[in-house]
Amino acid sequence: MPERDIHQEIFKLSPSDFAYLYEECKLCYYLKVKNGIYQPSMPMPGVFSAINTRIQGSLVGKELRTLSESLPEGKVIMQEGWVDSKIIPGTHVYLKGKYDLLVNGSDGNTLVDLKISNPDVGKIDKYKTQLNAYKFALENPKSGKPVEINRMGLLIFYPDQVSYKDGEALLTFPPKWLEVPMDQPGFIKFIAEIDKLLAGPPPEEGKSCKWCAYRHVGETIAHIEDKPVQEDIPF
Repeated sequence: MPERDIHQEIFKLSPSDFAYLYEECKLCYYLKVKNGIYQPSMPMPGVFSAINTRIQGSLVGKELRTLSESLPEGKVIMQEGWVDSKIIPGTHVYLKGKYDLLVNGSDGNTLVDLKISNPDVGKIDKYKTQLNAYKFALENPKSGKPVEINRMGLLIFYPDQVSYKDGEALLTFPPKWLEVPMDQPGFIKFIAEIDKLLAGPPPEEGKSCKWCAYRHVGETIAHIEDKPVQEDIPF
């Protein structure tokens, strides 16, 4: 096996990109990581951020089972913690991002990702790589003491019922726990695929990537009646 170039650039990977950007369009992912070119993005509706922040903030220092006896045992000890990992062995990438909640109980630490979404089991597979990335980063930090993760899962809230009282509309958000399997060997294999992608030429566009399609539509319109593409952007 050929030796890797020790002078090859080191790339930062964000775990939050694994569930969507990487799966939707390898080219857009490649351009973001290697060239800092981001897809135009629509901001998350403020109501979701407000609900997420209020739920997380209200849980810090409390037992997770304050919400429901069906949830894992333990106290929430950290909210929105940053992770910054060592370079992953055999690659030229490292992880940097922010997880939602860390819970400490009698059986160790539980990593929790909070979602305001429909709690279907398909989300386990969708977010398992993201959570395994946070696990790796916590257990292999660039600096500081490692934090061992013994359990992971999605804590999902979705509006259920509404009632009206004293001039207020009250929505109920029953919590749902989806256990996410820990699979570090599978995660390392996934990262090796990304490392190989970044070491090569730009990949093909994702067939269902709306941003790539949008770009091509713009190029087509710009050439209508042999009109050249404007090269100098006036802003």
